[in-house]
Amino acid sequence: MASSVVFKLACFAFVCIVVSTAPKAEAEIQCGQVVRYLTPCISYVANGGTVPAECCSGIKSLYSLAQTTADRQSVCKCLKQAVSGVPYTAFNLGLAAGLPNKCGVNIPYKISPSTDCSNVK
Repeated sequence: MASSVVFKLACFAFVCIVVSTAPKAEAEIQCGQVVRYLTPCISYVANGGTVPAECCSGIKSLYSLAQTTADRQSVCKCLKQAVSGVPYTAFNLGLAAGLPNKCGVNIPYKISPSTDCSNVK
């Protein structure tokens, strides 16, 4: 259960990573891709410690792939769906929110479960 919660938090945290790239047309990123890229981050979001290199690699790859507004909104929706109804702590959310910075990805907004995906550009 804890790893499920952590995974969903990690996924949500990265929704915001993909929000700051230039728009195009239709979403091409699928929820399964998001899960694959962010799975290596679960242990860090659950327990803290050192961010695995594979986690940062996944974050950077997902960030690079989300080139359109539709892509970024799609990722956002996948992550919000994954997090909905799952309890998490401020500790987990804080770790997830800090991952972009720890992985060298700059995003101009706060990572939060209350992110409105329709405002993701």
